[in-house]
Formats: sequence, structure tokens, C-alpha cells
Amino acid sequence: MKMDWLRTSIIGGILVVTFLLIIRWNEFQERKISALNLQPTSVSESVNAAEAQAEQVSEFDIQMPPTSTTAAPKVSAPEQLIQVNTDTLQIAINPVGGDIVKVGLLKFNDKLVTGDEKAEPFILLDQTVGTTYIARSGLAGTNGTDSKSSRPTFVSASSRYNMGDNETLNVDLNYQQGDVNITKRFSFVRGSYLVDLQYIINNQSAAPWQASLVGSIKRSSYNPVIAPGVGMSPFLGAATTTSETNYDKYSFDDIAEQPFKHTKQGGWIAMIQHYFMSAWIPDTTKQNTYTLRKAKNNDMYFFSFASEPTVVAPGQSETISAQFYAGPKDVSELEKIAPHLDLTVDYGFLWMIAKPLFAALDFIHGLVGNWGIAIIILTFLIKVLFFYPSAISYRSMAKMRKVQPKMQALKDTYGDDRQRMSQELMKLYKTEKVNPVAGCLPMLLQMPVFIALYWALMESVELRHASFLWLHDLSVKDPYFILPLVMGLTMWIQQSLNPTPPDPMQAKLMQWMPVFFTGLFMFFPAGLVVYWVVNNTLSIIQQYVITKQIENQK
Repeated sequence: MKMDWLRTSIIGGILVVTFLLIIRWNEFQERKISALNLQPTSVSESVNAAEAQAEQVSEFDIQMPPTSTTAAPKVSAPEQLIQVNTDTLQIAINPVGGDIVKVGLLKFNDKLVTGDEKAEPFILLDQTVGTTYIARSGLAGTNGTDSKSSRPTFVSASSRYNMGDNETLNVDLNYQQGDVNITKRFSFVRGSYLVDLQYIINNQSAAPWQASLVGSIKRSSYNPVIAPGVGMSPFLGAATTTSETNYDKYSFDDIAEQPFKHTKQGGWIAMIQHYFMSAWIPDTTKQNTYTLRKAKNNDMYFFSFASEPTVVAPGQSETISAQFYAGPKDVSELEKIAPHLDLTVDYGFLWMIAKPLFAALDFIHGLVGNWGIAIIILTFLIKVLFFYPSAISYRSMAKMRKVQPKMQALKDTYGDDRQRMSQELMKLYKTEKVNPVAGCLPMLLQMPVFIALYWALMESVELRHASFLWLHDLSVKDPYFILPLVMGLTMWIQQSLNPTPPDPMQAKLMQWMPVFFTGLFMFFPAGLVVYWVVNNTLSIIQQYVITKQIENQK
């Protein structure tokens, strides 16, 4: 029967979309990024030289005192880590090389804290016995201070710096290279996760001084567990912007298989994980070479940049600068730092829907102050947007319910003649002005919004540890499974308003759909289930009113 085939296809399509959603849920990765050329087509000799030095610096493995309190041995004064505290960051800098070896995010807790538990800051960068994640920087080239065999030891006025009530904080590390005084300055601003790095070169020698600024993120491939949940696998790896594409990302496996390299004026290179990231943003006016690669003999990865050389004439001073970001994946802040850096907040292939959805959600949150209430209001607005097409669909389903007795009569009369049965059904639909395909419109319209909102909620650090009613964290599953059960109930009520499929097998399949979706939604972020429950409730009200209107018509 033609209509049986059509209905089966529609149901099958819904199941296929659901299955694809589960696959995407497990992968959380839109595509496999194609490899960039191993060698850039046009790079100056000076940049190549700086790049070679950068590789040496990034590979150099100086022994640093562990930052973990459980395994920290007593160290000599020159190797004592320099502690820096602002209102947002807790940073440890190793005077040997001046590398950032630990970053704690003071406004984000390490885990969900309830009751009288003490909140500990989330540690993004660190070097412990089992993990490595640090940000390195140095000067490489003709007069560079950093090489594969040595790193400079800087001297600072203090081993502890606190921003206090000030708006800014400068931490100066000094190094004397013959007649050249080098100051490595880290500058911090209140409320910001962006660190300005400056090398101030004061050349008091009789010869020109020349070197390139190099920076790298050195990391092992460990996978931090941020938001545990069945099937959740957010992207973990490197990202960069190139002259050809605004945003490319590479997993650790990609980099282990083949190193990547490209050259770009300005640009950035980042390490991405769930909710948080770090990135080097070199001088936008200079040509920079970016390299992603794995160490040959261990589980260590380097995401590096090397700028073109800077020449400082005798008796002159010059400043070489870059920026380092370590913090949450905040779209509004990342947009201000560098072009396309906000794309590290990966909304998937439906970003054109997800990004406006989150922008609207963020705006509403600014008005009401609670993410759960903001999701409810956003759901209502989405429902208003889809009100007219939903009404068309519900009228079609109400008419289908009303003509079901006539359809059953046709089935009793022409049940053995499928061709005649199909013809009579077409006549009945035309006479009663019924469009059975329109009944699936709400599901088809809502599915892209559902998937886009899923990615938006998964990627939005703002929802991490955000509470609503009994929920302490809207970014993870409901611990008591109350919302998924309510969602299943609303889905069953809505299904009871729909016409019963004529085929017994299809009818039984539809009866099990609420059970299937309830089990699926038990592991979805609670914020997403809030959206679906509210959406179902509003749909039930709208469909019930329209169904009663159609049934009361003569």
C-alpha cells in the first residue's frame, strides 16, 4: 500500500536521524580535517631558520620542579617557581626559560561542589608525574637565548606576585646576555584570561642583535574528564587558522600520523578540550610559521609558532610581543582576541543555527539570571517561531484522526486489493483535504534545532555547574532521571493525540517510541531535556486545542 510505504519511510527516517545523532554524540567531531602541506610553498630563509630554532626550543626538555604538592621536592632558589595570582588566574612560572608551567582558573571549580565542600580552582595547565601541559616561549636565532642545549635562567624581584585591588599587574623577568639586557614581561589585566608577553631587548652592544620569538604548547595526550557521561566525547586536540581556512582542527592521532605546518601573517595556534582551551596569538603584523608535531620517542606533542626575526640596532631598544590565552571557551571574549579564534567553540555543522540559539540564550540569561529559566523562555520563543507550521501539521493529524473510521471501512472493503485500496485512500484524502505527510513536519522542523541546541549546550562553559531546581549542573545528565521520565510521559501524551497508524506493526513501533527516547534522553545534558519537556508540553496544548476544534466541526 502506497501510504503504508510512505509512513514506514517517515518513521524509518526519524530513526535514522536519531541513530546519526547518537553517532555524532559519540564522535562530537564534524569531519576529518584534510592535511595541510608539509612544507609551505613560499617561506623566507629567515623564517625557516627561526622555525628550525623553534623546533629545537620546543623539544628541549629542561628539568622543572613539579607543581604538584604531593611530589614537589625541595628546590634551590634559582629554580623556585614564581607564583602569580590575579582575580581570574593562578599561574606558576619557571625562572628557567620563563615558561608557564601551571595555570589554575579561579572562577571555575575543579568539580561540582555541594554542601560544605571546599572549592578548588580548575587546573588547566600543569606538569605532574603522569601529565604534561605547559606553555613555553623563548628567543631563537642568531642571538637567541634559547636552544636545544640551554635555556636562560631569569631573575625576578620577587617569587610571588598578587594583583590585589589593582587593575593590572606586570611580572618582569630579567636576563643579561653580554651587553644586551633582556626583560621578559608578563602583563595581566583584571577580569581577563589573556596574558601579554613582551621581550624588551635593550641592545647596548656594538653589533646588531637578531632573534625570533618562538612559543609552543607542550602537552601529553591525556584526556581530562570534564563532564562524565555515556557516549560523550568532546574534541581534544590542536586547532589553528590558515590562509586557506578560518579554522582547522587536528586530533592527536592526526598529528602522530603526520606533522602539519603552515605560514600566515598573524594567526594563532590552540589546544582545545571540553569547555577550556589555551592559545598562542603572536604579533599580527609579522609572518609566523606554525607547526604541529609529535615527539619521536615519547607521548609528547608540540603546537608551536616562530615569528620572523627582529633586528635591534646597537644602542637601541625593541619589543617583541605575543599573547597567551588560558581559560574558558567564551565566544564573546575570543572574538575580541583574534579573528576566528571564537570558532574553537565548535558548534558542529549546524553552527549557523547553534550560534544564534546560544546568543539568544545568553541574552535571556542576562535578563533572568538563571540558565534553566532562560532555556524555558528560549523554548517558548522557538515554539512561537514554529507556531504556524506546527498548526498546519496538527490540523492534518486531527483530520487524519477524524477520517480513521472511513479509512478502516476502506480497509475492510478493499483490504485484499492493495492497488484499489491505495486509489480509494487517495480519493478520501482529496475529498477530506487531508495531507498525511504534513503530520511529520514538527519532528522534521525541530530535529535541526534539537541537534544545534545539543551542541550549543555541550560547548557552552556557562552551563557548567549551572543549577536549576534540583539540578546542580545543566550540562550533564539528570542524576535522578526525573526529566527524562517526564519527557517520556509528555511524548506518550502527544502520541495519543496523533492518528493511529493503520498497520499494526507501525502502531506497535510508535507505542515503543516514548520508551526508546526516554532511555536515550537519560544520558543527555539536563538543559537539553528541559528544552524538550517544555517543547512537548507546549505542543500538547497546541495540538489538543486544534484537535478539539477539528473534531467539533460538522
